[in-house]
Amino acid sequence: MILESALLDVRAGLEDEFLAAFTKARPLISVQKGFRSLELRRCLDEGRGSRFLLQVEWETLADHTEGFRRSAEYERWRGLLHRFYEPFPEVEHYGEPVLTA
Repeated sequence: MILESALLDVRAGLEDEFLAAFTKARPLISVQKGFRSLELRRCLDEGRGSRFLLQVEWETLADHTEGFRRSAEYERWRGLLHRFYEPFPEVEHYGEPVLTA
């Protein structure tokens, strides 16, 4: 299992519009080969209400980087969501946990 993680800094004042667009975009990713789950969380820290944490579980790294990112659904995803980000997020991928509590 691979965990994709991205901090999404949404342009101030567009948070509700972003969430509505994300609701439309979610089915585009959930039908992809290797998709396991998705969580979008809003930052609770003062002054950070425009920041969201996106975490997506994939079966393999290639399911995300070669499958989804090269799909027609990704083009629609990008059209719905990428205009909200400032700056554009850095996406990282993580393997299995090395320590749990």
